[in-house]
Amino acid sequence: MRIVLNKSDRRAGLPAPETLADLLAGESGVLTDMDLPEPDARRLMELGFLPGSVIVAARSAPGGDPRVYRVEGTEFALRGETAKHIRLDASSVVRAAEEGR
Repeated sequence: MRIVLNKSDRRAGLPAPETLADLLAGESGVLTDMDLPEPDARRLMELGFLPGSVIVAARSAPGGDPRVYRVEGTEFALRGETAKHIRLDASSVVRAAEEGR
C-alpha cells in the first residue's frame, strides 16, 4: 500500500489537468471557461457551472463514462466529450484530502 502525501506525488508523470475530463476522482479545480455550443454552455451555467466555480470529480460509471462532478453541493453526470470542453485553472487543482474532505 502506498500513501500519497501531496498532489505532486499523486500526479507523478501526469500533465497538469486542463479540463474536467483530466481530473482524477477526488480532485477539484476552478472552472475558467467552456468551449461548447451556446445552448449547452447556457444550460450548464444555469446548473451552476460558472467561471470561478469549484468543481469536484466524484465518481464514474463502470465503463468510465459518464462521470459525476460536484458543483455547489449538487452532483451532475457529464459525458467525457462534454467534460473535455470545460477548461480549468490548472494551478487551482486540489485533491479532496487537501480540502479537508
